[in-house]
Amino acid sequence: MSEDDQFDDELFSAAIRTVDESIYDHPKYYDLVFGADVAAETKFILACEQAYGSGEPGWYFEPACGTGRLLFALARRGLDVCGLDLNEKAVAFCNQRLQRHGFPAAAIVADMCDFSRRDFRGVLPKSRSQSGPVGVALNTINSFRHVGSEAEARGHLECMAEIVRPGGIYLLGVHLTPTTVPPSETESWSARRGHLAINTHMWTIDRNKQKRLEQFGIRFDVHTPSDSFRINDVLRLRSYTPVQMRRLIDASGKWECVATHDFSYDIDSPIEVDAATEDVVYVLRRR
Repeated sequence: MSEDDQFDDELFSAAIRTVDESIYDHPKYYDLVFGADVAAETKFILACEQAYGSGEPGWYFEPACGTGRLLFALARRGLDVCGLDLNEKAVAFCNQRLQRHGFPAAAIVADMCDFSRRDFRGVLPKSRSQSGPVGVALNTINSFRHVGSEAEARGHLECMAEIVRPGGIYLLGVHLTPTTVPPSETESWSARRGHLAINTHMWTIDRNKQKRLEQFGIRFDVHTPSDSFRINDVLRLRSYTPVQMRRLIDASGKWECVATHDFSYDIDSPIEVDAATEDVVYVLRRR
């Protein structure tokens, strides 16, 4: 953070109340902050299914679905969706929105590294087939990096392989740590919906290459007609260089990478991942 930013930050903090809480415990604000790309992401997901999928109809599944912004967008297109998240408040927000618009509750509280189709009884259709019911899985905004160890990451890909049918695809978005250029250190953006406005800022606190742990500060400056306040949080994310990510995918044995894209979500512009790449959506196909 620059000296000017720090000065402005101190003035703002002195003027309004500040709470130190998880951003995930505020699903209404989280949904607004990370909802700007929903239309582009949805279009990209459907285009990837056409370009890389099996062509067979199936369910759409999102691990770490959070508030279900993408599940809702897909459900509105008449598609069958389901998801999971560890945060009970986010899952409740997701299901309430779906039900409010006439769709069935589709999200469950579960660990993305330890789940199975059995956890979705009453959500997914019954089937005697050994193939998973999901044709397209999606995890596009870096949530995978909350998985804290290599063993858990392998467990996640194993769980995904059970629920996604052979020939199905998994769109896995990851912010990589480049090795030949300095990584990005800060990011700021704003979002507005009606009378609610939120300014968001993220910055690097620490990078531990040996432990593969990166810590980021994140704050929501929330403004309503009657109130302004700040939510402060710290995100602890596992780091992946391009090589480390490729090794993880290859070691799974259940997935092959058939394409890579960046976070512009342009199906017509695949990218080549190299040592300088940061934002990547890996298109993985179930073997």
